[in-house]
Amino acid sequence: MPREMPKFEKSPPELVERFKAALDRYAAPDVTRRQMFGYPCAWINGNMATGLFADQWWVRVSEGDRDTLLAMPGAHPFEVMPGKAMGRNVTMPTSLVADDAALDAWLDKALAFTRTLPPKK
Repeated sequence: MPREMPKFEKSPPELVERFKAALDRYAAPDVTRRQMFGYPCAWINGNMATGLFADQWWVRVSEGDRDTLLAMPGAHPFEVMPGKAMGRNVTMPTSLVADDAALDAWLDKALAFTRTLPPKK
């Protein structure tokens, strides 16, 4: 019997606006934006770098940065389906998302790391 896709809740409009505003600061030819499962995401060379999922904002980071981020209260591995963590993707704590300087620092790390990945076709 095929597994049924879970029903996903929409991201809060204020979080979507925050995502758009933050990514506007990273306007670069290699950073593209498009939806994934109805959520806004940023991509570099076909690789997801950061995005929203429901009320969560996740980033894809190096292993060392992943460990640092996971040590922060409220951070956790990004999972679309419970128990299925998505590699180096980490959900950022809401306190970090609310702080422009902290958010930008982690977006810098996510975009820099994603640029090191081989392009996807």
